[in-house]
Amino acid sequence: MKNIHLLIFLIIISACGGGGSSNSQETDSTNLPNINLITESCSPSWWNSSLDKCELIHDSLERYYYIYVPSNIDINKSIPLLFALHGYGSTARNHFSYTNYQSLADANNFVIVFPQGYAMNTALASSSSHWNVGGWTIGSNVNDIDFIDSVIELVSNKVQIDETRIYSSGMSNGGFMSYHLACNLSTKIAAIASVTGSMTPETYSSCSPKHSTPILQIHGLRDVVVPYNGLSYIESIPKVMQYWSEYNSCDLEPEILIVDNFDDDYSINFETYMNCLNNINIKLILHSTMGHTWPMTNNYGLSASNEIWDFVSQYDIYGKIN
Repeated sequence: MKNIHLLIFLIIISACGGGGSSNSQETDSTNLPNINLITESCSPSWWNSSLDKCELIHDSLERYYYIYVPSNIDINKSIPLLFALHGYGSTARNHFSYTNYQSLADANNFVIVFPQGYAMNTALASSSSHWNVGGWTIGSNVNDIDFIDSVIELVSNKVQIDETRIYSSGMSNGGFMSYHLACNLSTKIAAIASVTGSMTPETYSSCSPKHSTPILQIHGLRDVVVPYNGLSYIESIPKVMQYWSEYNSCDLEPEILIVDNFDDDYSINFETYMNCLNNINIKLILHSTMGHTWPMTNNYGLSASNEIWDFVSQYDIYGKIN
């Protein structure tokens, strides 16, 4: 996708309901379709030419995302799409820098999209980039669900995406947003992974997924930003795991594998809820000494990026891939 400059038109037609007779010969202007034209312009990123930066106007706001497409893909085959969502106050560029998703995409043939959250006043801070999920982002009126949905359509116009294998992952607020998408855009999202994220009470109370949904949560017991046991505006990790295991009709108790590292004085619990609908799993990876960070093999004995792709890639929107 190097050296391209695309102008893509996505026409979303929403018919207005009307009470007139179907036999009417007159044209009522109130019943005409509402046509919203979304355009985007893509060009190589100045800081990494292997990425394209795509800019668009969505909901009257200037938005953008970065996209990476492996150079060795078979253009005649549909390939998976993974969203990588940054944390609160962070950037898509920063998230790209530590996830190492690019090498995974090259090895496994999938597209990665790094969207940028919008900077707007929230309950926590003024004009900070975020994903609008309720909780501490109350005060924002950004429609991030529709933004991600629009990005899916725009990316699908550029690359042959396997629409049954669209995944979302994220760090912190990006993890919250991934849960928000699993609840509110489940017709598009096959599976999600959250690192140091959770669900807000708003996401939890309004959650309405349409299919069995594989969930991976990676968390540290020393996380004081998104505590394991939650806060008033953050659901606890046990409550989140219980919600998804019950929704997916999994076994009541998880299978637990404990890996101890006595040299570095930490342990990792791998808790997997088995026998869920459509042969999916709900999985929690709980690190005894990890805080609010994206774990890597060299510092926590765990690569979040590898764990995420190994997990989500097993599934499509219908469940476990045979």
